[in-house]
Amino acid sequence: MRRSALLVVLMLVAGLATVAPAGALYGLNDWSCRPSEAHPEPVVLVHGTGDNKDYTWRMLGPMLISRGYCAYSLTYGVLPGAPVVGDVVGGLTPIEDSSAELKTFIDRVLTTTGKSKVDIVGYSQGTLLPTYYAKFLGGGEKINRYISLAPLWNGTNVAGAADTYALLRTLGLGWLTNLITNCAACPEVLTGSDLLARMREGGMFLPDVAYTNIVTMYDQNIVPYTSGLGEGTNIVLQDACAEDHVNHVGMPVDPNALGHVLNALDPPHASPVPCVPMGPVAPRQ
Repeated sequence: MRRSALLVVLMLVAGLATVAPAGALYGLNDWSCRPSEAHPEPVVLVHGTGDNKDYTWRMLGPMLISRGYCAYSLTYGVLPGAPVVGDVVGGLTPIEDSSAELKTFIDRVLTTTGKSKVDIVGYSQGTLLPTYYAKFLGGGEKINRYISLAPLWNGTNVAGAADTYALLRTLGLGWLTNLITNCAACPEVLTGSDLLARMREGGMFLPDVAYTNIVTMYDQNIVPYTSGLGEGTNIVLQDACAEDHVNHVGMPVDPNALGHVLNALDPPHASPVPCVPMGPVAPRQ
């Protein structure tokens, strides 16, 4: 029985990381861009596990640029020694290390644009990095608006992986996950992890940050999906659009979700989000 539990948790933890194909976005990371009066804060985009800055933001990036935003993205959490290629896979190193990368990147954005705060859009694991940065790395005063797609404030217990991993740790076998996956961040996003306990202690949300949490009831990776509900404005996509069956991997390309992102970035000019029927999006191979 213990052997079966071990195999289940190893497969589930490894499955949290996927390979991202190459992508190219034009307009993001234009270091000559200066925020306008209409969009005074630069926007920083933070991808998820096993992904990269180009693929995740292939839709939102061009949308922001076309609307006059100065928008920036980074690929964080790349394993040491990984080939320097366009489709490099990120989001694999410990969240503490990736958050330090985010801090350095945001410092560069602020210095270059001459601004004191950024707006952040994060997806999946990319919703936890800014939280760690805000709480432990002095970033709380540098974030204005914080929009999260498929966040996991209480982690995920997909297929009971968090429960099984907790059992392995109790047995002193937590290290076995390292045998089949090089994703150090994956166990950290499981409900009850030491990292999440640290982040939740005293509260994860800061009073001077405007939070928007966007979730889907059909999220197959963040279980339960209500783990993404927190302080600020909570948006369950199906409350306004029952025909939207988007799953976790589809969130960054769901027009309904992205409509809410644009409204959250610019509340004075928010407009109704049309209901676009969406089906599940297949994971990348």
